[in-house]
Amino acid sequence: MTAKIPVSILDLCPVPDGSTPADSFRNSLELAQLAEANGYTRFWLAEHHNMPGIASAATAVVIAHIAGGTKKIRVGSGGIMLPNHSPLVIAEQFGTLESLYPGRIDLGLGRAPGTDQMTSQALRRDVMAAAERFPQDVQELQILFDDIAPGQKLRAVPGAGLHVPIWMLGSSTFGAQLAAALGLPYAFAAHFAPDALHAALHVYRSQFRPSTQLQKPYFMLTVNVLAAATEEDAKYHFTSHQQAFVNLRRGRPGQLPPPVRDIESFWSPAEKAMVNHALAYSFVGTGAQVENGLREVMTDLKPDELMLTGHIFDHAARLKSFEIASKLDLFTKA
Repeated sequence: MTAKIPVSILDLCPVPDGSTPADSFRNSLELAQLAEANGYTRFWLAEHHNMPGIASAATAVVIAHIAGGTKKIRVGSGGIMLPNHSPLVIAEQFGTLESLYPGRIDLGLGRAPGTDQMTSQALRRDVMAAAERFPQDVQELQILFDDIAPGQKLRAVPGAGLHVPIWMLGSSTFGAQLAAALGLPYAFAAHFAPDALHAALHVYRSQFRPSTQLQKPYFMLTVNVLAAATEEDAKYHFTSHQQAFVNLRRGRPGQLPPPVRDIESFWSPAEKAMVNHALAYSFVGTGAQVENGLREVMTDLKPDELMLTGHIFDHAARLKSFEIASKLDLFTKA
């Protein structure tokens, strides 16, 4: 029998075709409130830039919006792309969030820019150097959140002494190695980049060193889930995600497209193979079908927590999918 584990949500604040970011923020808050009512543990938001279909670019601001409209669910970043920012600014932002919503804020960190090269340069001029400094910047953040040391002149106000939990995010062995070396919880992005999953998990668990934040490895797996009343409905709604993925690879990112009945007429055989590979950790179907798929993954990888994401055009279908998932006999309730 598979042991029950916590379940959380990663939200990209999708902007469906014909809607606005303002609509997305209202929809995300409604989803977060449903998540809280149904026992989800966390609600994380992801930093992306210059992408018409994703509205969570100002991630800390959206976190404040979500935390302010909920009461107890943990809210955080999945993640902040640290090379785009100075550690002090992030420490101040998340110190402010932790001060406003004590005990509810998570800071997930990633090394990728979360955008294209041109936009990366607009965000942070010295892109390559910033990425190379990532391990040092993570450690600087840890210091800024720690208790103030004698003689310490640089402080995050607020932030110092608040010990905001830091998570390492990744889709390669680099993030796994860093999380293990620093004794941090690790979240793997299997929902779009599954290739290094088993290797990264082995590195993380075998090389983990205990820290003041974490005494033993804690691994969270992120996967795509779309649950509906019928398998046909679930597959229909999932075509929005599939189209968006192809459009991104075609160099034409846009708002989240509506679902289509005939996805085969949309993509080429090569594009279909690419999408099926990248989205291999997607569980689409009825509640029972989704549960069977997730149970196999949990048996294989033994994650400590699952994080579900779903890029769904129809907001009502999106709410229903996460409601169905919350009732699966796999998860402990917060």
